[in-house]
Amino acid sequence: MTPPFGRTLCAMVTPFSDSGALDLDGAQRLAAHLVGNGCDGIVLSGTTGESPTTTDSEKSALIAAVREAVADRASIVADVGTPDTRHTAELAREAEKAGADGLLVVAPYYSRPPQDALEAHFREIADSTGLPLMLYDIPARTGTRVEPETLLRLADHPGIVAVKDCSNDFLAAQKVLARTDLAYYAGCDEHNLALYAVGGAGYVSTVANVIPDHLRAVLDAFDAGDTSRAARLQQRATPLIEAIMSAGLPGAVTAKALLGALHLPGGRVRAPLRPADPGTADGLLALHRDLIST
Repeated sequence: MTPPFGRTLCAMVTPFSDSGALDLDGAQRLAAHLVGNGCDGIVLSGTTGESPTTTDSEKSALIAAVREAVADRASIVADVGTPDTRHTAELAREAEKAGADGLLVVAPYYSRPPQDALEAHFREIADSTGLPLMLYDIPARTGTRVEPETLLRLADHPGIVAVKDCSNDFLAAQKVLARTDLAYYAGCDEHNLALYAVGGAGYVSTVANVIPDHLRAVLDAFDAGDTSRAARLQQRATPLIEAIMSAGLPGAVTAKALLGALHLPGGRVRAPLRPADPGTADGLLALHRDLIST
């Protein structure tokens, strides 16, 4: 089955200027860079995109700007998830108008709805738009797991086509893969190859902001039948993946720190996040140099 949004998706940071304003020119340049270096999809306004700090109008403007920059060379998936079903449906319709190809919808956070309410939420969003949905399961942030049984039921909706999996439950992912046609995307970079090897569609990667070509090469090697090379490439990326995703700072902070060190658009983070200290940025840059030099 052809993945609905491509294989190699980047959860793109949202560039901001020094004054904290949305940097649409920077977003266009970064999106073009990512697509030119191996990404066939861009996810906007997700966790890495600092979506809680951007306004509805900024989210729409970001979609339109990136659409202009990448044209039809990559899919655009817009995160529209909020704790409010009505607001999420409004954002879904606005994303469709702005030019998105699909929607990323996270489980409503804070209110922690039970599974029947969660299922109804996703169905209502899918019914509110003509765009296909990628469900986002990240219970560490939302406080609510999208249980495998719920995903099995939701798979019967024609508008629900994919899952971004940050559950850290590899058994559950394989269970849903085996019993549905849902396209599964790794949402944790350490799982990119492992999930792909058991039938996943690809990844939605934070680390792709800084090594899009390397992560693409992992899947390309696997598709070419060179599984040993795919494993080596994944292992080589592990130190940088750990430093960006598991070093005690949010991925938006570490990715933007490294983008800045690489002279690529990213800019500052918005409060309550705070920028990485210079030592952290220097450490990330050293790991990046080690990776690309080997």
